[in-house]
Amino acid sequence: MKIVPNIISIFRICLVPIFIMVYFSDDSDVKLNAVFVYALATFSDFLDGYLARKLGASSNLGKVLDPLGDKLLTFAVMICITVERIIPLWAVLVFFIKEILMAIGGFVVHRVARVEIPPSNLIGKISTVVFFVACVTLMLFRNIPNDAAAAIISGAIALMIVALASYVNTYATVMKNRDKSS
Repeated sequence: MKIVPNIISIFRICLVPIFIMVYFSDDSDVKLNAVFVYALATFSDFLDGYLARKLGASSNLGKVLDPLGDKLLTFAVMICITVERIIPLWAVLVFFIKEILMAIGGFVVHRVARVEIPPSNLIGKISTVVFFVACVTLMLFRNIPNDAAAAIISGAIALMIVALASYVNTYATVMKNRDKSS
């Protein structure tokens, strides 16, 4: 039972190419089907985290697979809606830079402070939900004017940047506490 969260994370990673194929298929219900795949993958993200905590099944592999699945899925969604010119390219770039900064911060905290990377916080979880709703809205309602679509994704990205700031604060606190205990 302790491998179930990792299996769910692998399942989510496998859904990424499926999402892309469904998103760009010629089916008339394509966007609804793509939203279904995206919703299933997003639900699996919450499920694997819940089960890992509930079963006490946190593992180093899971700590890699879970965020990898999240990032691959998010990049796939953003790239798909950017290719279709629903959102501007800068949104993908800002998101990519934010993710790089998060990875560097987590790596530094883990390597320098010799502590586990702090888990996601409430702001991070809220920003994930807001991002999901924003992307689903943009996929389903194709007639949203470009300015409105840019505003929707900007709001989601702004919240992600707030989450980044909260993680930076957490990382700084961990590093400060490390320095005090040295």
